[in-house]
Amino acid sequence: MEFGLLGAVEVRDSGALVDVGHVRQQSVLVALLVEEGRPVPVDRLLDRVWGERAPLRARETLYGYVSKLRKLLELDIERSPAGYRLTVAPDQVDLFRFRALVRQGALDEALGLWRGQAVEGLESPWFDALRESLHAERVAAELDRNDVALADGRHAALLPSLRLLAADRPHDERVAAQLMLALHRSGNDAEALRHYETVRRELADELGADPSKPLQDLHQRILAGDSALSHVEPEPRQLPAPPPWFTGREQELAALAPPGTAVITAIGGTGGIGKTALALHWAHLHLGDFPDGQLYVNLRGFDPSAEPTPPEAVLREFLEALGEEAIPAGLDARAARYRGLMAGRRILVVLDNARSTEQVVPLLPGPDATVLVTSRLKLAGLVAAHGARSVSLDVLHHADARAFLEVRLGAERVAAEPGVVADLVSWCDGLPLALSIVAARAAMEPDFPLAVFAQELREQPLDALDAGEIGTNLRSVFSWSVAALSAEAARAFGLLGTVGTADVSLPAVAALLDRPAARTRMVLRELENAHLLQQHVPGRYRMHDLVGLYAADLEADAGSRLADFYAATARAAALTLEPHKPLPDHESGHALSFLDNAAAMAWFDAEHGCLMAEQRQALACGAFGVAWMIGRTLNNYHVRRGRTLDDVEVWLGALRAAEALGDETKQANAHFCLGTDYVELGQSSLGHQHFERSLELFARSGDHAAHGSAHRAMAWAAEFEGDLEKALEHSLRALEMFRAAGTEIREAESLNEVGWRYACLGRYAEARTCCEDAMLLNEKLGHTEGAAATLDSLAHIASHDGRHDDAVAHYRQALALYREVDNSAEEATVLDHLGDVLAAAGNDAEAREQWTRALELYERQGRASEAAAVVAKLGSAGGRSRSARR
Repeated sequence: MEFGLLGAVEVRDSGALVDVGHVRQQSVLVALLVEEGRPVPVDRLLDRVWGERAPLRARETLYGYVSKLRKLLELDIERSPAGYRLTVAPDQVDLFRFRALVRQGALDEALGLWRGQAVEGLESPWFDALRESLHAERVAAELDRNDVALADGRHAALLPSLRLLAADRPHDERVAAQLMLALHRSGNDAEALRHYETVRRELADELGADPSKPLQDLHQRILAGDSALSHVEPEPRQLPAPPPWFTGREQELAALAPPGTAVITAIGGTGGIGKTALALHWAHLHLGDFPDGQLYVNLRGFDPSAEPTPPEAVLREFLEALGEEAIPAGLDARAARYRGLMAGRRILVVLDNARSTEQVVPLLPGPDATVLVTSRLKLAGLVAAHGARSVSLDVLHHADARAFLEVRLGAERVAAEPGVVADLVSWCDGLPLALSIVAARAAMEPDFPLAVFAQELREQPLDALDAGEIGTNLRSVFSWSVAALSAEAARAFGLLGTVGTADVSLPAVAALLDRPAARTRMVLRELENAHLLQQHVPGRYRMHDLVGLYAADLEADAGSRLADFYAATARAAALTLEPHKPLPDHESGHALSFLDNAAAMAWFDAEHGCLMAEQRQALACGAFGVAWMIGRTLNNYHVRRGRTLDDVEVWLGALRAAEALGDETKQANAHFCLGTDYVELGQSSLGHQHFERSLELFARSGDHAAHGSAHRAMAWAAEFEGDLEKALEHSLRALEMFRAAGTEIREAESLNEVGWRYACLGRYAEARTCCEDAMLLNEKLGHTEGAAATLDSLAHIASHDGRHDDAVAHYRQALALYREVDNSAEEATVLDHLGDVLAAAGNDAEAREQWTRALELYERQGRASEAAAVVAKLGSAGGRSRSARR
């Protein structure tokens, strides 16, 4: 409901006129409205409506009018001993809006509310006085507006209305001064001086008074040709109000120091990151640095309801604000005139929501002004060609996001549910728009616990971040950015939403899009430029979590392209590390290849998190071949990096996949690897359950090599648990199986392990024979990792034979080979052993050096028991420890 008093009385319900009844009923409504919620005694109300012409039974008539108004307009008109009270919101009454706008300085908007004489048609002495009072308020606002227009240099446009006003108010000296100044600045001094004489005579003839001193001073200055009187440079003040709940951004605010051109951009590609809020907050903090004014325009670069504002239209607005009356035609002419007017003036120009560099360049005023440009794009051309500084916005830090909610909702409400607030901040992921929507919804429901909103965010994040209006709906805000993309980039955006990993590499995206890497890079660059994607390290890309959820909504299942890429590339990397271990084929047209161990290990390092996530996704969608392949290919990498817990996770996933596939050989492999991992983690009972199941499955398969691998794993577990005799027994059984299978690489590895266990039992002659045979076979096969393990064993044997120089030499050779294949787990073990031998030979300084390196690797790999043993040795500068082997 809206009430109009600045003209004929009007009441509108959702824009439609409502018949309020006859004049006296309207008078009752207005007499109550103007009190802004204050009670009006009945006698005073009667006097306002009828004056001295109140009818008989006036009180009963008044009660009837009030009753009808209640029913007709559904108004809450209260009656109390103090009188009648009508309360409506200030913005429902045009009179109250007028006064508020005048206080804010929005004079044109305020005066635009007037439709004629105030409360026109209502008759009584009180209404006549009210009308005269409101007319005085209107005139005062008009005169204030004239002062602003004169200060802005709009004297020529003001002359017609000033002449009419002066004729209507011949004794108003303020009007006279305004007309004289406008005439003087228009080059019409003669008319200005004649008007002064007219006013002087009328004041003398009718009032017997002289003009006031200010008017006389103006007259003398015009006579004297005072140049300062003619000079005016409009000072535009176009900045919107500062954001009321701004928090954080200290570094970004510091980066926006004048002078110069600064470009505010956004990381993560979202609208809603707070670009405009930052620009306006900074601008209001630095108003004193721009004494000549501020220009602002919303360029509507990503507005769904309008095309981007053309520079020609913006230049017209800016030129008018700068006092230009004759606006030139054409973009170039307007831009030249704009630069001329801005030269030498300290003005701030805020170009908000730009679509492109081309839209911005004509609006750059030259070196004297400071320009802030906000955009969802990076505007690289502005940086490259115009020296703009780029200030990139990321999401708010956790503390700043919490502070934002405290400012919006109150510290007490936030403190009452600290865990829930942490969840809200986490789900909003520092995105200011998301925080604003949550805070607004919570503010509108002050009695609801914040847990209600947190639960909605957990269940349906994007739905919960919809406040029901354009601009407060996260989906719509994101959609404006996506709408600006090419078709290919929009499709890529949707497909990237299906990637369930924290980030993704360029080759992986190429596989997902089924495009060459070079073309993929260009598509990703478009998404980066739109801030829908971030290349956070070279060659790796990520999305803000909420952007990713939105992207996932846009695209159906991307199929198996990405899963096939990861599985096929992981297979290629695993075969590079262990070419002797056969793996089933897995096809992908985008699979990578690797030149050496270092390249394969580097790929596993970079993609480890993605591979783990991809396996989980593969299990969820029934891609069991992919899930098993990823688990199998990560095994050797995990061993080399000492990542036993991760190995358990992927092998449990691989076991689920193998069971779903009904493949007993795959199941057996998963069981014996899980057995090894669990024993290493100190869960021997669980480990042996997996070993027993593995042996059972391998026995049924008749696969000697696989059966040998199970015995080999059980040998390692027995040694780890301190049962060396049992370990040797399983080692000999594994050697027998590998020889029966004709797998020479496995035979070489088993010969070394048999030799090692002979050595652990003190049978050094047998140990040396087995290890030397293993070394010959490794060299024949070119099995680098096998040779490194055997050298470690030969070094141990040599040290016990008293051949310390041989032992040191063997350890150094083993160390070089492990580094060659990037096996940091065994590198740590060899460094530990080398330190033992050096200490035994009395070389304590170098021993400590090797132990220190071993300790760094143990700690990095989470091998707590080995690390503790080294710490003890470093403390005593002696002792020896032998870590378990695999």
